[in-house]
Amino acid sequence: MFFPWFKDYSCYDYESNFPEKRRQRKLKFLKSMRDDLETRLAAINAAIDTIERQNRQD
Repeated sequence: MFFPWFKDYSCYDYESNFPEKRRQRKLKFLKSMRDDLETRLAAINAAIDTIERQNRQD
């Protein structure tokens, strides 16, 4: 009995494609993490600039 997810793949094709798909998922995850960190960093930099500007005005 074959599993349904193997119906279109031979074992060789499945094994050879799996690492590439895993790398693609990992790359997508890391890029989303980077984008989130860049957004947070931009917000922190804006808050620092605002406070520094307020300190100069006092």
